[in-house]
Amino acid sequence: MSNDLFGASWFKSRRSANQDACVEAAHLTGSTVGVRDSKDPTGPALIFGPGEWDDFVAGVRSGKFDLR
Repeated sequence: MSNDLFGASWFKSRRSANQDACVEAAHLTGSTVGVRDSKDPTGPALIFGPGEWDDFVAGVRSGKFDLR
């Protein structure tokens, strides 16, 4: 899987407001999604396939990753 991150349109959650310590995402080619640290925009990015991204988002929404 090859994804060109140059020119990707990165965004962060509306709930992040103007905070600097955020995770950013970008919709890439082939229905993949890139995720990176907003404090290090030239650093590495994780690339999720469409099913992986859907599973991750479902887990976040269900509270699967909440600290208890």
